[in-house]
Amino acid sequence: MYPPLNPILIQLGPFALHWYGLILTTGIIVGSLVASKYVARHGQDAGNVFDLLLWIIIPAILGARLYYVFIQSPRTANGLGQYLANPILILEVWRGGIHIYGALIFGTIALLLYMRVRKLPALIYLDAIGLALLIGQAIGRVANFINQELYGPPTTLPWGLRIDAAHRIPPYNDLTQYPDSTRFQPLFLYESIWNFIGFGLIFWISRRFEKQLRDGDIILLYLIWYPFGRFFLEFGRTDSWFFPGTPFNLVHLLSAISIISSATFLYLRHRPGQTTRVQVKVAGVGTMVIEHTNPEVETVEATNSQSNDERENETLTKEESKSETGKVVVDDTETLTEEQKASNI
Repeated sequence: MYPPLNPILIQLGPFALHWYGLILTTGIIVGSLVASKYVARHGQDAGNVFDLLLWIIIPAILGARLYYVFIQSPRTANGLGQYLANPILILEVWRGGIHIYGALIFGTIALLLYMRVRKLPALIYLDAIGLALLIGQAIGRVANFINQELYGPPTTLPWGLRIDAAHRIPPYNDLTQYPDSTRFQPLFLYESIWNFIGFGLIFWISRRFEKQLRDGDIILLYLIWYPFGRFFLEFGRTDSWFFPGTPFNLVHLLSAISIISSATFLYLRHRPGQTTRVQVKVAGVGTMVIEHTNPEVETVEATNSQSNDERENETLTKEESKSETGKVVVDDTETLTEEQKASNI
């Protein structure tokens, strides 16, 4: 497997349009469209997503680049050393070298500031971004193929990646030990496939279990799915700084924290007895907020016309239904019982 395209799409004097930038831009646009559809489905203005881009795109790219340069890069002359010796290289993003975790950190800070200024529900937009990131990353990884980067150890698999000498990283730049015929694991491809699968799965969950999900659940699923795949892919990378004497790097640590904390939050939000609020628009009534408690099983004494002895020995196990625990709030000012709700509607 070998990139069929020159990294530069168009060259006009000093101006050059790189495939890397074009592919990343395509991923951002597709992700933004997915996010806008999601927020519109949840009662928000789809245009806010594109306004939000103006707030987060530059901080996200800046964070992604700084993370790669100062954290991800190996502590060698060809890694961090070259950036310290020639700082202008830090700005040359089109040459490759960005990291999603840096984009998440800086982008999330910018997003929360935007939510605070515009007084928007942050969890809905975070869910939308969770879906957008998966499809955007899946597309963006193709750019690594064009730039001949994000590859792993040598392989004899038929889809092994051919890497030119100019793009080899230590120790694979030793052509005596790793000649031109050597093929490498396409880690970018594995991550792209993982993200496509994750997008399809989480998108299906967002529709299939829409009534059971709470705002913020989708972003938690993203923070479980993506780091889980990335955790294992990191073992195949040699362009990272690893903790001395271990096969682990900072990405392993951050991924583990993300997976464990997100899974814990997701469980706590849906454990039996937790209350969920759902907004419903009803013509002639207004916006109604339905509160219900997650189902839990309890045992109560059965009451019927049987004898006292039989009543004392019988119990009936029942599951609490939404209608038994529910409350309806109209315009957040008036609380109605279920009977009043039925008569008003």
